[in-house]
Amino acid sequence: MIGRTGPGARRLLPVAALLVALPLALAAHRIRPAAFGDLVTPRPAAAAPAPHLLEGRAVTARRWTYTRTGSSPLAARAFADHAVVLWEDGLVTDSSLRGGRVRWHRAIPGAAGWLARPEGRGGQGVLQPLGRDGRMIAVVTPQRIAGYRAADGDLRWVLPARPGCAFQPSRAVLRGSAAVVAQPCADPRAAWTSELIAVDGLGRVAPDRTPLGNKRLATPR
Repeated sequence: MIGRTGPGARRLLPVAALLVALPLALAAHRIRPAAFGDLVTPRPAAAAPAPHLLEGRAVTARRWTYTRTGSSPLAARAFADHAVVLWEDGLVTDSSLRGGRVRWHRAIPGAAGWLARPEGRGGQGVLQPLGRDGRMIAVVTPQRIAGYRAADGDLRWVLPARPGCAFQPSRAVLRGSAAVVAQPCADPRAAWTSELIAVDGLGRVAPDRTPLGNKRLATPR
């Protein structure tokens, strides 16, 4: 014989269900993959002699190791307090060297297929720091050059390649705070001066250009 359930017991049923569901919800939260497949693992401070290295499928610094599920790093640039990494799936990330926190992610449109082909040269020359401090980063692909502010990943400017031409990141050269990038064109009559483009933190180097304010603004209180 099944007894009747009193009002007090009925009020306890939702509480009991919550107590059962709570551990399951916490477990599901723990196993949920991080955004973009990021996994940052602390390591002993003296384990890595160099400030930033690419080791197989990982990015290794003195205090941490950074991996991403389903992708491997192709190139990295390290500075005083942060490092920028290019991944084979066309993602660019910036990490704090002190704690390994991934500060931002930016996807390069259409880059994954190009990076996988021989002409991608393993991402050689794609990351160009515009200045020794690395406060501005140029990301060079055949179709465009994009300038990002390293502090927060803000896209500051985009320079598309001329029609019939394509940038070649592997033939980029740093000169002080500027990068000179080859832009070969299909037209054999094109002047050689049109096949070299110089960019710095403000965009394309040109006379009488309008300056950009690339510094990160203070957050109002």
